[in-house]
Amino acid sequence: MVELPPLSPQYALALAALLVLAVDTLAPGDRKDGLLASIAGAGTLVATGLAVWFAWAGTGSDAFTSFEGALVVDDLALFFTVLVGSIATLVVAASYDYVREHAHAAEYYALVLLATTGMSVLAAANSLATVFVALELVSLPSYVLVGFLKSNKDSVEASMKYFLVGALSSAVMLYGISLVYGATGSLALADIGATAAEQSLDGVFGVGVLMVLGGFLFKTASVPFHFWAPEAYEGAPAPISAFLSSASKAAGFAAAFRVFTVGFPLDAVASTVNWALVLAVLAAVTMTLGNFAAARQESVKRMLAYSSIGHAGYVLIGLAALAGDADGLVLGASMMHLFAYGFMNTGAFLFVALAEHWGVGETFEDYAGLGRRAPVASLAMTVFVFSLAGLPVGVGILSKYFLFASAVDAGFVWLVAIAVVNSALSLYFYSRVVKALWVTEPETAFDIRSRPAGLYAAVVTAGVVTVLLLVAFDPVADTAVSAATALLG
Repeated sequence: MVELPPLSPQYALALAALLVLAVDTLAPGDRKDGLLASIAGAGTLVATGLAVWFAWAGTGSDAFTSFEGALVVDDLALFFTVLVGSIATLVVAASYDYVREHAHAAEYYALVLLATTGMSVLAAANSLATVFVALELVSLPSYVLVGFLKSNKDSVEASMKYFLVGALSSAVMLYGISLVYGATGSLALADIGATAAEQSLDGVFGVGVLMVLGGFLFKTASVPFHFWAPEAYEGAPAPISAFLSSASKAAGFAAAFRVFTVGFPLDAVASTVNWALVLAVLAAVTMTLGNFAAARQESVKRMLAYSSIGHAGYVLIGLAALAGDADGLVLGASMMHLFAYGFMNTGAFLFVALAEHWGVGETFEDYAGLGRRAPVASLAMTVFVFSLAGLPVGVGILSKYFLFASAVDAGFVWLVAIAVVNSALSLYFYSRVVKALWVTEPETAFDIRSRPAGLYAAVVTAGVVTVLLLVAFDPVADTAVSAATALLG
């Protein structure tokens, strides 16, 4: 039996991207939309399936390293590869009708696949050099995808702003990496951590750590580098908004978890820079700003964009609470929440894409009456938003419970109290969507006879997974805790 290399999921995604471009170049005829979407979907499915297979076979337990230790395939890498691969599959399926007959459909699918490749590599990055390269592999296709609707002024403007802020954050992060290298003489995370434990590093190292942190805060849309997210998510095609707010955020956190636990272990660097304290403050500010801003929005898409910032604040608790969590339970709980959030948030943005296809407007009032006209999709949206709020209709209640409970056990009661208040506030603006769908009388009629198969199926699938995970969450929880424990051990 042929033994597949542990990096096979990444290879599958990259090969699928190249195959999409090759087919578009070499295959005759203009009607290639279905073939291109099939290749892209097959690539994401194969990559996800391989990651699940490796995780089930215990490949990640041995922490396979490659490229002289620059990449590592462990439980953390496989966990997030499954997540980003699943989200990419939903996005590709939803995008078929969105970019159907578009002149640049091949480029669209290739960019999604390349960005997904970067996300999976980012989860496996074991060196600051590979972290930066993988971040750029995620960012560069993302800039183009946000501005994919070139005839739409808002889309082009959002892409330009995203690019400018992203370029600045990349420069800041790269300079921070250079300072860390200057202080430790290495880019390998394990070597940096060993040096920090053995030597008393100066302020240059601390400044470098904070600048690297700034790069991750941008990628995860956390305060104070969050301001690009609402513009980018609103201007981008809705499937890309789902992709960036879920998969890209998850990959950014995956890399941050590894960098700050392996490269900048708190017990070794706290005397130089206490990044856990910084993250605790930022977690509180991020979740509060995101939820309060979401409560003021009249556009459903912008509300989801700001709420995604709030959820970034919840996930930051996992790193902040490491100061009192030696077993990695709170870090594992953050991973659980990212997994649950990935399907809930992706499904919500894809429902917005479905509403746009039907000619529904942007505001809450424009969604009035959709529950009676499209009950299945509207029921899925109800599950998404109530689950995001933490009600017991989907997996969101479990992921929030584990996250908050483990943070309390770690001694961060004050941070959990802020998170609970914010979670209660989120119920207000999420309920506005449900009220519009099922209660408010419609003022205008819209045509929903056209039901795009791919987009509709993606919304329903995300809804089914959100509910199923509520009763089958043990494998996700066990894998997350195992990965976090191994990372800290």
